[in-house]
Amino acid sequence: MTSPIVAPPEALSTPRLWASGIATLALFIALAGDAVRHVLGLWGFVGVSILVAVAALVVFLRLRPVWDRRRIPKALLAFVVFAVLSLAWSAYPGASVFTLAGMLVCSFIGIFLALTFDWPEVVRVLANAIKWILALSILFELWVSLVIRDRVLPFWIDYGDEEPPLLAFWSRNLLFEGGKIQGILGNSNLLGIIALFGLIVFSLQWAAGTVRRWSAISWLVLAALAFALTRSSTMIIALVAVAIVLAAALLIRSAGTPAGRTPVYLGLLGALAIAIAGAVLFRDQLLGLLGKSDDLTGRLTIWDTVLSTAAHRPWFGWGYSSPWIPWVEPFNDLVVRRGVLQLHAHNAWLDVWLQLGFVGLILFTAVIVSVTWRAWFAAVDRPRVDIVDTHPYSPLSLLPILFLVVLLVQSLAESRILIESGWVLLVLFAVATKQQTVTRPSALGR
Repeated sequence: MTSPIVAPPEALSTPRLWASGIATLALFIALAGDAVRHVLGLWGFVGVSILVAVAALVVFLRLRPVWDRRRIPKALLAFVVFAVLSLAWSAYPGASVFTLAGMLVCSFIGIFLALTFDWPEVVRVLANAIKWILALSILFELWVSLVIRDRVLPFWIDYGDEEPPLLAFWSRNLLFEGGKIQGILGNSNLLGIIALFGLIVFSLQWAAGTVRRWSAISWLVLAALAFALTRSSTMIIALVAVAIVLAAALLIRSAGTPAGRTPVYLGLLGALAIAIAGAVLFRDQLLGLLGKSDDLTGRLTIWDTVLSTAAHRPWFGWGYSSPWIPWVEPFNDLVVRRGVLQLHAHNAWLDVWLQLGFVGLILFTAVIVSVTWRAWFAAVDRPRVDIVDTHPYSPLSLLPILFLVVLLVQSLAESRILIESGWVLLVLFAVATKQQTVTRPSALGR
């Protein structure tokens, strides 16, 4: 008598494996877009991004994931629609079309991730993309220091006989000299955020028991090494913020009843007020500890320029363009720092005001508040998928709020939340928390 043929688990079926591979590649490109541009140039990056987006669309249409059409993140939809409408008054319509196309592609990738996979799968493909970036970054810096033994420019940049500005180098050959490494991203701050994401996701996977112990420890060590070698001041602040929010979430979880949570919330609000007052009073000392100058490494000058430009069109802005397109006015010479033309305002909130005015800023604030609100309660509330309120917490449900904390801290010094990885993650969390995929039983590892 022959044994019955047992079908493989759905997650191991060929369509799901293809979907997982494409999702990992899409996240890699979103998180390491600078690395892809350093290798392939801008138009090579655009071409690869389009191919991966088309592949994701084919998989999405083939799998036809089920989703609740009543649970659409309305604030996010309103912001995207308003950004598209800004074409009507944009001072640079060509640049707006180009960057809006990128925004829509990133939005689709975020939606694709949120609807196609259950939450543990999302966390797994995110972890896989981060692993590739961290491993390649360390190997790249080792190659530069041991083989090239000199600074390295991106493949598609040529300054001729002129000395390239320091900010233009892909790697500065500092791995064994105690300087800040930049990895394949060519930027220590961007590598720092990837390393911090790695610390979060690998820790949560370990706590959830979805990965082997030694695998989690190995990748945590690599992420910690990369984080230490970047020494990003912004990410150090973000790490402190993540630790505080994690502690707060765990305290709220342990409080149990809503009545028991009230004094915890009041205590947390008091601690927050004290922390803010301390940061204001000891601002200079804190900046000194972080190695920052009084003008925040030139950011105050940049912000002053952006503010004065935005003031000319305060209500509806100049038109959407994230990132700034360097060959159109006013971005072609708006902010130049250390010989390098800047492509964003180094503050997402100012960038939104510049491009979409006060109206856009209100809509963007609504997006941030709504997704943060849902992510917080997804983290601290027990899953309510039926009448039972004793379903176990999942460590993985903490990921959206912890990642959002990092993105929000970064948004004060960078504008990455508006483009590529930042926007993909924001859309992913907005859709996943609204569709409640973060707290479904399948996301609890049961």
